[in-house]
Amino acid sequence: MELNPEKKSNMIYWASGIVSICGIIFEVLFGALGSYILGDGVKQYTLTISLFLTGMGVGASLSERILKNLILSFIWIEFSVAIIGGFSSFVMFGVTAYLPSGSDALFLYMITFVIGALTGVELPVLIRKANELGVALNKSTARVLFSDYAGGLIGGLLFVYLLRPQLGMVKSAFFVGLINLGVAIWVLFLFRDEVKAWKFHGAIGGIIGVLLLGGLFFGEKMAFSFEQKLYRDPIIYMKESKYQKIILTKEQGDTRMYLDGSLQFSSTDEYRYHEVLVHPAMAYARKHDEVLVLGGGDGLAVRELLKYDDVKNITLVDLDPAVVNLAVSTHHLLELNEGSLLDSRVHVLHQDAYEFMEHTEQWFDVILVDLPDPNNESLNKLYTKEFYSLLRNRLKPGGAIMVQSTSPVFATEVYWTISRTIESTGLYTENFHVDIPSFGNWGFVMASRDPIVIEDLSIDVPTRYLTSKMLEGLTEFGKDEDDVIFAGDKRVILKPNTLIDPHLIEKYEKAWINY
Repeated sequence: MELNPEKKSNMIYWASGIVSICGIIFEVLFGALGSYILGDGVKQYTLTISLFLTGMGVGASLSERILKNLILSFIWIEFSVAIIGGFSSFVMFGVTAYLPSGSDALFLYMITFVIGALTGVELPVLIRKANELGVALNKSTARVLFSDYAGGLIGGLLFVYLLRPQLGMVKSAFFVGLINLGVAIWVLFLFRDEVKAWKFHGAIGGIIGVLLLGGLFFGEKMAFSFEQKLYRDPIIYMKESKYQKIILTKEQGDTRMYLDGSLQFSSTDEYRYHEVLVHPAMAYARKHDEVLVLGGGDGLAVRELLKYDDVKNITLVDLDPAVVNLAVSTHHLLELNEGSLLDSRVHVLHQDAYEFMEHTEQWFDVILVDLPDPNNESLNKLYTKEFYSLLRNRLKPGGAIMVQSTSPVFATEVYWTISRTIESTGLYTENFHVDIPSFGNWGFVMASRDPIVIEDLSIDVPTRYLTSKMLEGLTEFGKDEDDVIFAGDKRVILKPNTLIDPHLIEKYEKAWINY
């Protein structure tokens, strides 16, 4: 039975809402892909939004040339969005794995612009079709745009709370592509009386559907093989949590953890890192009753803390429950952390570290900051004067803070900016660095309310690497890694990193671009 014009126009509004949901999902999906593969989430989301909107503008302009066969044009636009968008994540991982550096960024930006342009063509076509059906132009425009904007909100929420955590980035793209395809076939059937050889076009849609279904069920496995090429060792565990992608690799006894592609530790030498993170601060602190660990969901820092019998409580604040669950459930990590997070003295909280420090009423003898490097806006706030002031305000007299502070060799200006930022809160600091084969030369900043005398520190618990005599040597820096930094003939004056002036991110990007 043929539908009357009013019902057909209603179907158009539904179609515009659904494809708008799909368009927004693709937009935020491309931003997430860029953040994961290329780094700097703020930069990638900014570029994605800009390119997508520019593409929409170009597409809207090109839509003026579509004067006939509006329904058939819409159907083929959706076919194109389905196949290009559906395979976008899958191909992105392949490009990253097999093509030269920079190809992945070029591909991502190109695909973002193309999908944006196709999305930009959709709405004018639907508005004109609704107008053809007898709906006044002002009403058809308003209704289609309402469907578009409302669909945008729904799409964003679906991606954040359902698609990414449940399907991941590869399956999500195929799934959304299938929705675009479904809308196209649905519209084709409803308006079949206006489309010549509609069964032929339906058959083309069926072929695209088979390809997308194949990708939905088998694409992630193939993308896994692409991603494997990005890592030196075989991947033994991979999970995309609400916050990040977690990967474990293992080869010849070397277990490595990566978060969003960044190495967190290697089991062959992680003890060097964690012993320097933990023991100088514990040696300085007068008491060990209350210890705070920010980050460290792998349990390796807590393992070192539990060597001190006088520790009464350890509060570990890690944003991602998936990391902690992995640390207490898989034998690969349990062997390394010795079940430290299962100890009755350890209390795990899944909160943002900044928010925790803003609201906690506790005081701590030792605070260990074992957080990822400041490579995006979210992490940058954890390397600001404001954040270190919160730490200072919760540090007991006679207590100590130790902050992992990236590499003074590879990112010299970043390291000393972190040190200056901590000093700007009124705390006294001491600088440490240690050679870690899997990382290179790595730096730490220790802080307290009183001057730190390294000669007075003594490591009195079992260690694999660190000794009391070594501590003084770890505070000595070579000429190419000390705090005297020059740009040409001029000495660089390092400013504290703040929430208002987050210049540390730019420094970090420049420092690590060649590594």
